[in-house]
Amino acid sequence: MARTFAYCRVSTADQTTDNQVREIEGAGFNVEPKRVVAETVSGSVAALQRKGFAKLVDRLEAGDVLIVTKLDRLGRNAMDLRATVDMLAAQGVRVHCLALGGVDLTSAAGRMTMGVIAAVAEFERDLLIERTQAGLSRAKAAGKALGRPQALTKDQQTAIVSARANGVSLGVLAKEYGVSRAAVQRAEKRAE
Repeated sequence: MARTFAYCRVSTADQTTDNQVREIEGAGFNVEPKRVVAETVSGSVAALQRKGFAKLVDRLEAGDVLIVTKLDRLGRNAMDLRATVDMLAAQGVRVHCLALGGVDLTSAAGRMTMGVIAAVAEFERDLLIERTQAGLSRAKAAGKALGRPQALTKDQQTAIVSARANGVSLGVLAKEYGVSRAAVQRAEKRAE
């Protein structure tokens, strides 16, 4: 008898997996609470490096069904997703993704659909990176200061460098200027 498991993941502690569980139930899957694996872990972490997912994989047997609401719940990128689904398929586990109409990702149609969608998502991410880099280059060329504003003015930085040369400690200067020791060290480094 095939058992049904659900894997639900959120990225931050202020999020909850409740909506994912409800979505799975709403799609007609009856998953016992003990077979719902929910965890809070960044999507940038590979599937098998996630503690909850790794434990789930150890519990899965041939004939079991694993349900996820979206592809990005399961893998960090197209390659990780493909490797994860291939590994589960090799164990005889079927993987269903609700966002793809509940299609079994281990089937031929599911694998093709997953590949196309994952490739498009990766393409969109690459385009976003390109646009961001182009915007940063344009801003830099226009003379805009990038990054966080400096905590110390040029005059303060000059005074700090002079004080450090005279043996004043990091802690004393940090306290005097209301900044961290690291800010004092950065001022020194910039002067070099």
